[in-house]
Amino acid sequence: MRTTDRQISSSAVFALLLSVVPTQADASELSAGIGFGGIQAGTVTHLAVSPHAGISWRINGNILLNVHDLLSVVPPIQIGGAGVYNSTIVALGYGWKNGDFSAGPSVAIYLMPACGSTLCGHVAGMAAGAHAQTNAYIVGPLGVAVSANVDWIGGSSLVLPGYVSVLLLSAPCFVGV
Repeated sequence: MRTTDRQISSSAVFALLLSVVPTQADASELSAGIGFGGIQAGTVTHLAVSPHAGISWRINGNILLNVHDLLSVVPPIQIGGAGVYNSTIVALGYGWKNGDFSAGPSVAIYLMPACGSTLCGHVAGMAAGAHAQTNAYIVGPLGVAVSANVDWIGGSSLVLPGYVSVLLLSAPCFVGV
């Protein structure tokens, strides 16, 4: 009984939020995809599986305001073990008929395997950075997303002497209005 009550109340809150947020059907678009890419923390590049989602609003003609979330999971089958890297991005961009480009600041939370020149281990924390992404729609709403994140990791670390994490990702995407 309690589970049903929670489901109903959370659905009601979600419906209320949707009714309060002013949007036009043709002014926003949702995009989502999953991709495989390389994520580098320190000197070693790891394979990452990265589901991503975003929403874009046209604020003036072809000018876009984008909010993206990019979750990268490093499978435990690699040297150093498993890792998780989640970036949230707010970006300005430019859209055209068959694609768009956006860039802006990002915030990342991570627990990643990383290697320096002589030492390997796990690093965890929060980092500020920059993000750029382009989407090219090839067949209707189906397309390809290419994104790059560079995050500056603070603090002192023997594992990450460069204080930089780089994520490059290419993935299929689906866009719906």
